[in-house]
Amino acid sequence: MNPTIIFYILIAIIVAKYLFDTFLDTKNAAHFNDAIPADLNDIYSEKEYVKSQNYKKTNHNFSIITSTFSIIITVLFFMFDGFALVDAIARYFSQNEIIIALIFFGIIFFASDIINLPFSYYKIFVIEEKFDFNKTTLKTFILDKIKSWLMLIIIGGGILALITWFYTITTNNFWWYTWIFISVFTIFLNLFYSKLIVPIFNKQIPLEEGELKTAIEQFANKIGFKIQNIYVIDGSKRSLKANAYFSGFGSQKRITLYDTLIKDLTTEEIVAVLAHEIGHYKNKHIIYNMFLSVLLMGFTLYILSLLVGNLYLSQALGVSTNSFHIGLIAFAVLYSPISEITSYFMNILSRKFEYQADNFAKNNYNATDLISALKKLSKNSLSNLTPDNLYVKIHYSHPTLLQRIQNLKK
Repeated sequence: MNPTIIFYILIAIIVAKYLFDTFLDTKNAAHFNDAIPADLNDIYSEKEYVKSQNYKKTNHNFSIITSTFSIIITVLFFMFDGFALVDAIARYFSQNEIIIALIFFGIIFFASDIINLPFSYYKIFVIEEKFDFNKTTLKTFILDKIKSWLMLIIIGGGILALITWFYTITTNNFWWYTWIFISVFTIFLNLFYSKLIVPIFNKQIPLEEGELKTAIEQFANKIGFKIQNIYVIDGSKRSLKANAYFSGFGSQKRITLYDTLIKDLTTEEIVAVLAHEIGHYKNKHIIYNMFLSVLLMGFTLYILSLLVGNLYLSQALGVSTNSFHIGLIAFAVLYSPISEITSYFMNILSRKFEYQADNFAKNNYNATDLISALKKLSKNSLSNLTPDNLYVKIHYSHPTLLQRIQNLKK
């Protein structure tokens, strides 16, 4: 296929995705003023609902601005052979393909991150601050950014170097080695994420003895769930939004509670939320998700192996020689429609898993407390109570609050 045709296909895919996402966002925003369903009318007072609407509208408008800015910069970068320029800079410093790839992606990532830095700052220190969510200090913001960059350099750079090395020694068979490596890395990360990654950004302390810990342990014993690791994370360091999550499996399983969750919910409501999280574990959702992710990664890498060596992909982006890193860029764009489709089906499965976890909590603890907890969490995050149905199907990994409550009331 002619490189020029490939180039315009790439541009068409990028623009089409932007237009579709904008359509969905606008369609969703049209429901911001919908009447609150009867099952949810006790969440907000009139004043609080007005605040939630303003929060949604502000974020929607900001999203339109940032996405429009991003698409303009991206298209201009494609049109004016930006990738060829960065490739030339990388080749100026080295002729080693691994070093070239590291420099190439390093320049693109850091340039992109710096360009988007003002938007990140505005989101946190203007929008989140205006609606009383932000607790991030400027020092924390800067340190988080530096830590993220260091992790990207060490972990991201290491993975990229290894994958590029696999390609240089095996060519199209590199996907096998990459698949095996990423699969092992994914399992390792699932096991030790809370021990290795989280402490870089947050403090975690064991849940202290008291009413809450006793209630959690009593529930765990009741359902035959062995639990030793219950931690509290300082989520309030950055935001007042609350959360809880389950990580790891086997002897490495861990429950993590945000300190904001403990502050906002009663003991019974927290146990109900944990019953939901334990429901994920009991139904083996963590294993299923990890298995599917590994399979999907293998499929993606196989498709990549068929395309990345095509000289026309590099030429489409203005580079005359066949380059693995340039092929990765072109492939990422070409594969994005497939990625959207797989994400759609993964979200369907994820929503099914959420219903199953809710049902576990309902059958083994208390539906009333879980409903109360979900309502409080929704209120405290000013979440959208009336999202558009198509938007939900494509973007939501969880059922809507109304759908979850209706299911819990059955």
